[in-house]
Amino acid sequence: MRLRTDTKQPISFGEAYAQSETFRALFRQGMGLVEETAAYLDGDGRFASRALERPVAAVYARESMRLTTRLMQLASWLLLHRSVIEGDMTAAQAADEKRKIRLEPLGTQNADEEFFAQLPDRFADLINRSFSLQKQVEMIDAALLGDPAPRAASNENPVGAQIASLAAALGASF
Repeated sequence: MRLRTDTKQPISFGEAYAQSETFRALFRQGMGLVEETAAYLDGDGRFASRALERPVAAVYARESMRLTTRLMQLASWLLLHRSVIEGDMTAAQAADEKRKIRLEPLGTQNADEEFFAQLPDRFADLINRSFSLQKQVEMIDAALLGDPAPRAASNENPVGAQIASLAAALGASF
């Protein structure tokens, strides 16, 4: 991790997070899940799906497409952030590319819960782990998007400015 020498600028959560061991662990976890899922769907999952009853097999087919799509979008997000860390891409370029990543909102899956419960355990585990990874990515992405842009040094008190903004919004004075 590189150290900041400019102490007049606020520390960027995004910059600090992207270079952290936490991000590297998330990257390894996400890419490992992609590989594990691909191996399952091409191997054991293929055989397990053949043994399913027709309605459950249809849910399996739909969920495997959703799972694959979700993991490819998550892998794209992880790779974009790693590209910025490694200097292969600027943060602005990554932000532009990130607009192409589309994650299906959580909660829109599993409409057929009756059949979903009959899916092979390992497949259901992969789906649930992909949901967990997506939740982590969404939380991090929200924090990164909420990260204020670095401001030029000024004499303005940032805490005072925030209090004034809150007071104005609430119609109160502090």
